[in-house]
Amino acid sequence: MLLRNGNVFDGEQFQEGMEVRLSGGIVAETGYDLQAVGGEKIIDLEGDYLLPGFVDVHIHAFKGRDTMEGEDAIRYMSRELLRYGVAGFCPTTMSANEKDTLKAVIGIRAVMNDPETEGAAVLGAHMEAPFLQEERAGAQRKEFFQNPDWDAFERMTGGRADTVRLITMAPERKGSEAFIRKAASNGIHVSIGHTSADAETFHQAVKWGADHVTHTFNAQTPLKHREPGIPGAALTEDKVYCEMICDGIHLHHDIVRLIARCKGAGKAVAITDAMEAAGMPEGDYALGGQRVIVKNGAARLEDGTLAGSVLTMPKTLENLIHLFGIDPIEACAMCTSTPAESIGVSGFGCIAEGSPVPLTRWSMEWKMKGIVM
Repeated sequence: MLLRNGNVFDGEQFQEGMEVRLSGGIVAETGYDLQAVGGEKIIDLEGDYLLPGFVDVHIHAFKGRDTMEGEDAIRYMSRELLRYGVAGFCPTTMSANEKDTLKAVIGIRAVMNDPETEGAAVLGAHMEAPFLQEERAGAQRKEFFQNPDWDAFERMTGGRADTVRLITMAPERKGSEAFIRKAASNGIHVSIGHTSADAETFHQAVKWGADHVTHTFNAQTPLKHREPGIPGAALTEDKVYCEMICDGIHLHHDIVRLIARCKGAGKAVAITDAMEAAGMPEGDYALGGQRVIVKNGAARLEDGTLAGSVLTMPKTLENLIHLFGIDPIEACAMCTSTPAESIGVSGFGCIAEGSPVPLTRWSMEWKMKGIVM
């Protein structure tokens, strides 16, 4: 398939008129004045924007299935996410006992080793538990929280630490320094979240090797003028990536703009933090064994606590541009190339030779017109 007359996002900028050839589920060639091969299908993009597949580094569940269910659910998520233009994702765990966590990690690894033929790639696990702070539990079940411990981590991953691409933890817990240093040395990106740590502790964690913040501003110490907390420290640490949930519920419009301005397109990471109601009608659902009520676009526990989101990545990009007024070039990076870079994944979030499908097609008014594979 040869795509012509598009504005192609290469991961950094739009390349007007660049042509893209797709073959065998990847971008086979890019350039100008490419010649069609005999019988090759040609699509005229008519000036539309062409984006790489989305990368979501924080997603618990999708369309009725949850990472914690194991391999079958993760395969289902992979297939369904592809239809929403997602090229790669990190299935994200909830706090649970070691047995249930291991089941999820084994399922994630199985799909990594034997990917779905038509599915979004599993880029590794995001473990959002259990080394979290009870005071900032959010929708996580705090009865399973514990201090960071590499032996416990090995049990929960079946001795395959390399399955985990990203782990969220509270750096004030006993044992954090040793754990962060070892995780970082093993190629695991450490994200600070669900924490009561102050700014000074955050800066120390960065020195130990942390480089990421989980859903910035949510479930962490707040930004105050004399106590900058996690957000204030994160926004001033140039090397740190900051996740943000852009549903208009988790963060005020000005806070999304603040993160975007402080971190720039290269360090602001748009995530969905989706639970199983994403892509589904409103109603009653579950997250981590807890009842979740989805109403008016918000997912909440019975006590009113926000419990993830019902966002999709296409809606995230639309919100960044239309709801929050983020520059389209920056918004595209925040949903594609920057998430990939934040977890050290190459080949994703760009349109270049060898990068995966799907690609997404957008109108000049920034409305999604479909996916291209």
